[in-house]
Amino acid sequence: MPQESRKTLHSLDPRAPWVISTHDLGRRPGSMRQISRALPAPANLTVGMIGVPEGAEIELRMRLEAVMEGVLVTGTATAPLSGECSRCLDPLNSDIEVGFQELFFYSAEDAAEDDLLLDGELLDLEPTFRDAVVLALPLSPVCGEDCPGLCVECGVKLAEAGPDHGHEKVDARWAALRSLHSQNENDKKDQEG
Repeated sequence: MPQESRKTLHSLDPRAPWVISTHDLGRRPGSMRQISRALPAPANLTVGMIGVPEGAEIELRMRLEAVMEGVLVTGTATAPLSGECSRCLDPLNSDIEVGFQELFFYSAEDAAEDDLLLDGELLDLEPTFRDAVVLALPLSPVCGEDCPGLCVECGVKLAEAGPDHGHEKVDARWAALRSLHSQNENDKKDQEG
């Protein structure tokens, strides 16, 4: 028997939120139905600094079509995002809309190693949704394209620091000469005073 990979080799629970019944399609190529659902987000839908909060409401709109080899699922999902700006670390909340399309095969004989299978008349949409969302998440989310980020020297938010914010940079190679100059200035003041 081939490795499990992404194939469904176990029995699906028909009451699970991401399990969809294809019973009314039968195995009649050309039969179709449309579904709209609100489902809770599964755990661990994150990449780095942003993700979909577990349990958040996901709006799904999809079309199930019976084809010769199985059931073709095409749709879109809208999910809330929560995380941090990668430049200034401010909280970041937005929405993401992703499209997905997956063919769930009736039998393993028709499917390739990484293809998904129907479990009787049931299909598990969670792996397809997970792949679509995780691939669409930004690796470096920003609160705005013009976000200046944080000062690399002191960590203050540059948007709040103002245009005159800066730090004097002293080249370590000249530090000894600078201390001699300061000492010379102090000696002159002592002689004058």
